[in-house]
Amino acid sequence: MKTFLKILLTALAVIVLANILPGISVAGYSSAIIVAVVIALLNMFIRPLLIFFTLPATIVTLGLFLFVINACIILLADKLIDGFAVSGFFAALLFSILLSFFRSVLFSLLKEDKGVVKN
Repeated sequence: MKTFLKILLTALAVIVLANILPGISVAGYSSAIIVAVVIALLNMFIRPLLIFFTLPATIVTLGLFLFVINACIILLADKLIDGFAVSGFFAALLFSILLSFFRSVLFSLLKEDKGVVKN
């Protein structure tokens, strides 16, 4: 249930960012949900491989190259999904940074308090 809610919150963030950023467009709500699922799958399977193969560049840049990897994931999602369009690399970079920020804020709302006793 929590995974489904995270997908829906990510889709909401995608829709909000597509309305705010000039280089990003999403065809509709169903496309936003598909974008959220595809980004989750790419982050699960492709991102670790990209991090492994670009580890020297990530170390030299003190981790800033991870932003480039995130932008590449967004551009790959753009190529895989018809209802999602990104105009270029810098739009993908800004989108990935803001999406990470929005996801962290929204996902923090889902965390349960472990110290509270529920009756």
